[in-house]
Amino acid sequence: MGRLFLVGYMGCGKSTLGRKLARRLEVPFVDTDARIEQREGASVSDVFRYEGEQRFRELEREVLEEAIAEHASAVISTGGGLPVWSDNMACMNAAGCTVYLCRTAENIAGRLSPYGRRKRPRLQGLDDRQLVEFMTRDMAERDPFYRRATRTVECDGRSDDEIIEWILSCVTPDAI
Repeated sequence: MGRLFLVGYMGCGKSTLGRKLARRLEVPFVDTDARIEQREGASVSDVFRYEGEQRFRELEREVLEEAIAEHASAVISTGGGLPVWSDNMACMNAAGCTVYLCRTAENIAGRLSPYGRRKRPRLQGLDDRQLVEFMTRDMAERDPFYRRATRTVECDGRSDDEIIEWILSCVTPDAI
């Protein structure tokens, strides 16, 4: 098969869909945020808070490079900011197929549990209106990077199964 990278904004479903895709394709699943937490022995939120964004972005790149080196075939779920930093999108596009899971800010806000909001450092302390406003602005800045993906799937109004089928139908084994 090859490597399939899932990119998109935090809370868009990269980890959930990535696990399901990996099972369907019978390949390993790598979650870059989970790898950072395992390596650092701390949550992404704590790494971000105590070591700073620069260090966190460096860790993301290290984990990305390790995943590419370790797996000729895998589904790799990336953190929401990973595609924006450095040349990470070019790196992923060169190493496999990238799929942008596109959702609106309102859709993502509705999907986030209270725990999901607490564990994301940039969302802490925002009420519902502030959350959507923040995400709308932030997503507008990140969207040009996400749009460099090989494929884009509009996820709003689609079930996980429909999104997975769409990805599998447009991402041929040769393209991955």
